[in-house]
Amino acid sequence: MTQDLELQLKGYGLTTAQILYHLPDHPLLLQTYVWQHYDLAPEFPEMRQFLKFWQEQLDGPLHSVRYVHRKLISATEWRTLKGEFILH
Repeated sequence: MTQDLELQLKGYGLTTAQILYHLPDHPLLLQTYVWQHYDLAPEFPEMRQFLKFWQEQLDGPLHSVRYVHRKLISATEWRTLKGEFILH
């Protein structure tokens, strides 16, 4: 089982954040950065950790963050199927 599938079965969903930040050399200009990761709503520990890293380590000060979150699957959506596809 892949790590992504394992996270989805544990309740993680895909979080996408659009981050606007000020350019360090030109503070009046804004740049966009898109971040995407599996995360747990409503606390969003992965996104919070990333934003904390951004504020502590990167030069471009944050302007705003917009995000969306969507669970792709859950454990209740799985069921056992028996079957076989034969090719050639």
